[in-house]
Amino acid sequence: MTDPGGADDLREAAQPGAGEVTATVIVDAPAEQVFAALLAWERQSDWIPFTRVRVVEGDGREGSRIEAVTAVGRATLRDEMRVVRVDEPYEIGVVHHGQLLRGPGVLRCTQLGRARTQVVWHEWFHLPGGRAGRLAWPLLWPGSKLGLSQALKRFARLVEQGQLP
Repeated sequence: MTDPGGADDLREAAQPGAGEVTATVIVDAPAEQVFAALLAWERQSDWIPFTRVRVVEGDGREGSRIEAVTAVGRATLRDEMRVVRVDEPYEIGVVHHGQLLRGPGVLRCTQLGRARTQVVWHEWFHLPGGRAGRLAWPLLWPGSKLGLSQALKRFARLVEQGQLP
C-alpha cells in the first residue's frame, strides 16, 4: 500500500487513465493574460459551476497542492491536485491524486495572434469501479466533455471582459 499523497501515490496517479476528455476555447486576449487567469486557482470558482477551489499548500505554482470541492445538493466531490509543471505562459500540469479523481491533467495556452489565445484543457482520469467503470465511461464522457467546454466558455468571457485574473 502506498502513502496517500506520498511520492509513490503521486507517481501512480500521474499515469494516464482510460477516461480521457478534452475541451478547447479561443480567448480574445494575449497568452500572458490568459495564463495568469488560469493560475488564479481560487478564481476557478467563478467559472466552474458548483465548485470552490483553494490553494492548500504553496503559492499556486509548481509543487503546490490545490483542492477543488464540487457540491450539488448533498452530493460532494473532493478533487485533490498537485501542480507538477508550470511553463509560463504555455502550460500548467497537474496530477489529480484523490480517492476518486486520479490522473494527470494539463491546461495549455497557444498564442494565435497578438490578442488571441487557444486554451486546451485535457484530462486522463483513472476510471473507478474496474470493468463497470470502463463500461460506464462512454455514457459519462459526453457530460464530462460538455461540462469542461461550458466552463472554458465562461472562463473566456470573464477574461475578455477583464474580470479575470
